[in-house]
Amino acid sequence: MVSDNIKCAGCGADIQTKEENAAGYTPASALKREVVICQRCFRLKHYNEVQDVPLENSDFTEKLHALGERQALIVKIVDVFDFEGSWIPGFQRYVGNNDVLLLVNKTDLLPKSTNEKKLKDWIWKAAREQGLRPKEILLISAAKNKAIEHAAAAIDKLRKGQDVYITGCTNVGKSTFINKLIEEFGGDEEQLITTSHFPGTTLDMIDLPLDDGSKLFDTPGLMNEKQIAHYINDKELKLITPRKEIKPRIFQLSEKQTLFIGALARIDFKKGIDNSFVVYAANDLHIHRTKLEKADKLYNEQAGDLLYPPGSETLKQLPGLSKHPFTIKKEKTDIVIAGLGWVSVTASGAEVDVYAPKGVGVTIREAII
Repeated sequence: MVSDNIKCAGCGADIQTKEENAAGYTPASALKREVVICQRCFRLKHYNEVQDVPLENSDFTEKLHALGERQALIVKIVDVFDFEGSWIPGFQRYVGNNDVLLLVNKTDLLPKSTNEKKLKDWIWKAAREQGLRPKEILLISAAKNKAIEHAAAAIDKLRKGQDVYITGCTNVGKSTFINKLIEEFGGDEEQLITTSHFPGTTLDMIDLPLDDGSKLFDTPGLMNEKQIAHYINDKELKLITPRKEIKPRIFQLSEKQTLFIGALARIDFKKGIDNSFVVYAANDLHIHRTKLEKADKLYNEQAGDLLYPPGSETLKQLPGLSKHPFTIKKEKTDIVIAGLGWVSVTASGAEVDVYAPKGVGVTIREAII
């Protein structure tokens, strides 16, 4: 049985009572509730358990393509901790001539010493390099309620009576942001959208009415396959996902030394003057330093044990580590591993090889801190 015109209030999927392992499933008895949520959202909300459902990126990109055909304000949310990994490739092609408000979320994770003006200048530059010219950029933290009122005011000013579409990759905090708007402006708790640290929580369009008859839509998160989250299990994802302010960890390295970030990434400092490598990653994530000549043996013997995460079961299915060679030409350059964090190299001239699972994005950039 499929229930006509009923969508899950948590993730937006069409409610159905027939296929237990498919999106939108709920027991028939739950249809009597005033607010209906699917079994997946119920488990996520009450037990923090995630139920896998088939997700197709092509379905999500089709919905994004439709945005350019509508007159609306597009709100793009990115994760400051994973800026490159949470940027939707070719996003400017989806939005047509619509205005874009860029919200940079999770800024509470950055060290308190971060210069926000310099960070914002860097984001303006990065957005322009991606072909996007947003009307405004705001630094926010949905989880900590930072600048939510400011963001709401910007949305109201820029939308000019039009609908609003909240967009972004999976796990950037779109639903958390919308929930904060609901809480801030007097919405009912039953309206809150399902949120979690698991990718792909929002499965379909969710719409919320605005005062003037327009609507605010939470769109499904597009999965950027370069993010490391898609290669590990839920327990490991929790471990690599920061929950509080990142404490930079400084390692003084000489050439021919190696840094392991768990068994998920490896940085070989092949050549250069003594250098500071500053790691910005989840505080509980284990970083191990060793000599380059011992690195292969250490990985082969300790991956999944001393070098953790991932665990042994994930390692069996993890793509092999792929090498990315770089020469650091500028002082204060970040080596970025999508979804895992970044390592800032202080001095120029360093020759490094960076290893990460094949398919995971590895790039360098001007240091943001």
